[in-house]
Amino acid sequence: MKISNTPNTSSTITGFILLGFPCPREGQILLFVLFSALYLLTLMGNGSIICAVRWDQRLHTPMYILLANFSFLEIWYVTSTVPNMLANFLSDDKLISFSGCFLQFYFFFSLGSTECFFLAIMAFDRYLAICRPLQYPTIMTGRLCTNFVISCWVLGFLWFLIPIIIISQTSFCGSGIIDHFLCDPGPLLALTCKKAPVMELVFSTLCPIPLIILFLFIMGSYALVIKAVLKVPSTAGRRKAFSTCGSHLTVVSLFYGSVVVMYGSPASEHGARMQMTVTLFYSVVTPLLNPIIYSLRNKDMKKALKKFLRL
Repeated sequence: MKISNTPNTSSTITGFILLGFPCPREGQILLFVLFSALYLLTLMGNGSIICAVRWDQRLHTPMYILLANFSFLEIWYVTSTVPNMLANFLSDDKLISFSGCFLQFYFFFSLGSTECFFLAIMAFDRYLAICRPLQYPTIMTGRLCTNFVISCWVLGFLWFLIPIIIISQTSFCGSGIIDHFLCDPGPLLALTCKKAPVMELVFSTLCPIPLIILFLFIMGSYALVIKAVLKVPSTAGRRKAFSTCGSHLTVVSLFYGSVVVMYGSPASEHGARMQMTVTLFYSVVTPLLNPIIYSLRNKDMKKALKKFLRL
């Protein structure tokens, strides 16, 4: 890490140290093995869903196309943090360059925002399928589905573009130590040479907006779904309708539940440790669980995966 002296500040840093999970060397090696296994399993699980949707004609429907894109997103989401984390486990200095830090920052939060948009579109798809079954084929066409997918990616990557450009132009001073396993905005802003309340306000406003608005949209969609399902006369019909939404609701609960816990944690040392652990859960563990959740109660996906695995 380079440190340059300036007339007005004690030192300006051009790199950072990611503390990650401090522990003895043996513990670092154990964590390396553990997270390497989790990373490979995540790639295999989400990759299997993508291949199953690609090669099974029965799954060429909007619901599964969205799921395949979601799995593709999860692969890149976990890749934005885990490879660098694995390198840090085996590194003595745990350095990350200035540009590397902000690239990780941008991709991690952009992919997180894209995930919020995809979860909202997937909820809208289930709403149309259950509440508007007769109009569903004419509304959710292949063209509209493609437009939704493109919009999710574009909006997700545009959301943090301006904030990341602004903060990357800022000078950072002090030790350059980030008490996290990734370049998180909180520790980064704490290292700025001058306090920037406007910048902090921008981040504190921009981060929750997609989460809150899209979460309300998802909850509104499922409120209408539940209302429609309760009107179904047969128990079997209600069970079938709920089963098509159960997997998605579970994923939404895991993702948004962990995010709520993270933002609700107190700003203390215990809170910082807890936030890092929760960030680890929704950025590493959740992408691992999602393929299991989506295939566990879905007969079509189970058949497609079995067919793919036999190839």
